[in-house]
Amino acid sequence: MKEESARERADRRTHRGTGPERPGGRPGPDRRALVTGASSGIGAAFVRALRARGERVVLVARREDRLRRLAQFFGGEPGALAISLDLTRPGAGAWLEAELQARGVEVDLLVNNAGVGVTGPFQNQPIGRLLAMVDLNVRALTDLTRRFLPPMIARGGGRIINVVSNAAFQPVPYLGVYAATKAFVLSFTEALATELRRTGVKVQALCPGLTETEFRELAGMDLLAGRKVRGMSPDDVVALSLAALDRGKLRVIPGWSNRVIATAERLVPGAVVRRMAAELFRPRPER
Repeated sequence: MKEESARERADRRTHRGTGPERPGGRPGPDRRALVTGASSGIGAAFVRALRARGERVVLVARREDRLRRLAQFFGGEPGALAISLDLTRPGAGAWLEAELQARGVEVDLLVNNAGVGVTGPFQNQPIGRLLAMVDLNVRALTDLTRRFLPPMIARGGGRIINVVSNAAFQPVPYLGVYAATKAFVLSFTEALATELRRTGVKVQALCPGLTETEFRELAGMDLLAGRKVRGMSPDDVVALSLAALDRGKLRVIPGWSNRVIATAERLVPGAVVRRMAAELFRPRPER
């Protein structure tokens, strides 16, 4: 009989939905990548890229119809498990943790991608929408990281990608709360990476700039001065992220222009940076 290649063994495991066999033929743990905000944009791009790499995935998002269509595109279970869940709902993190434990799923890669934004004068924004943004961008990310990190440390390996934004590098008038939540995520991620240096767990802060997703419209950025400027494709952002994760790189800023801007902002007085950001993000009426 022809000896099975390593690639063939990996493909067989991917389609079976259980982990590598242990001695005696018993199935190993079902280790998967968990992607939040998986129904569109960067989240959906992560799902596509991870499935192409042969990883089994858990897709989490609020929009059940989109989520299930994406999971079905990849053949559904055992390769792609869809879970419709509003992460701002009280107890959502605990419920998700218990659901995955009941299914025998171990999270080997956590992609905290779910996030929302809103553009406009702070005093005009609905209080409920602002607080929901803080809840999703900060609390839910912290909650999931705290729940799924300890098993990674116990296993001696794992991966966490927190999707930040280039808005984290400076205050952004008219996008102030969103930028502040992303500044939290960047600081938290880099601090956590230092804590985890000798644990075998890789941590990444992915800081994309303008990206061609529906986030721009949902956040009201279609009324900004630079609304016609094209961003990077989410697939390109994710490809750079995963390549950097393999190398163990902590802070990832996709796109040379975004890296240049991030560097320049450190050299320019803060007041100038804030005024420039205000001009860029001040909403303008459609003409």
